[in-house]
Amino acid sequence: MHIDRIDRAILRVLADDARAPVARVADACGLSQSACSRRIAALEAAGAIRGYGARLGARRLGVHVTALVDITLSTQVEEDLAAFERAVGAIPGVVGCALVSGGQDYRLTILARDLDDYERLHREHLGRLPGVTTINSSFVLREVPTLGEAEAMLGT
Repeated sequence: MHIDRIDRAILRVLADDARAPVARVADACGLSQSACSRRIAALEAAGAIRGYGARLGARRLGVHVTALVDITLSTQVEEDLAAFERAVGAIPGVVGCALVSGGQDYRLTILARDLDDYERLHREHLGRLPGVTTINSSFVLREVPTLGEAEAMLGT
């Protein structure tokens, strides 16, 4: 899909505020509301906009621990990878799972209320995942500000 400067402007506005009314998006992009609505619909249909959501305040909601968990499996057989991925998808608190290159097979991002909650997740879920040979957990001490998704993909 070709993304022109107007599409980029639309994406930036919506990435900053997904609840922005079409009138505000159109004004920011120099379009009529109907033209802007058509462009947004085309971006959605093409998959450039996958959905809309809210950024949650984890600490305000009682989530104080973010764990980055590297997992190594005993095999690389497709069926075993699929079984692992299905099992991970059912674990509460897992907000990211990526098949990665390097010394481990998967990296999980897990949110937990506190270390006791993480220990429970580890004991009840991670330790029981199919094919796991090693689990290496690291804990986020501080989030460092970086570019947002829109700035990283579209430029500033």
